Amino acid sequence: MTKSTDRTRAHVFVSGTVQGVFYRATTRDTAGEHGVDGWVKNLEDGRVEAVFEGPENAVESMVEWCHEGSPAADVESVDVEYEDPQGEDGFEIRY
Repeated sequence: MTKSTDRTRAHVFVSGTVQGVFYRATTRDTAGEHGVDGWVKNLEDGRVEAVFEGPENAVESMVEWCHEGSPAADVESVDVEYEDPQGEDGFEIRY
């Protein structure tokens, strides 16, 4: 039952020039490198929404990465809410 205590979940909203700049694809690739589960998608208001779930240090690395994003991105702000893990498995781009 203690398995979930070593996992954390970050729900992230990224603002700026983050659509059409390979932000989602780069997020997916970076999450894979860090062993983080979850998903990423574009929002109608121009933001990108993502969920990262995994070991706390790996999730924190992803949250930090969001401040830079893909090379073509221009990130203005990153809002993070921490939640209880929900058992994400793998990482996908959602549409």
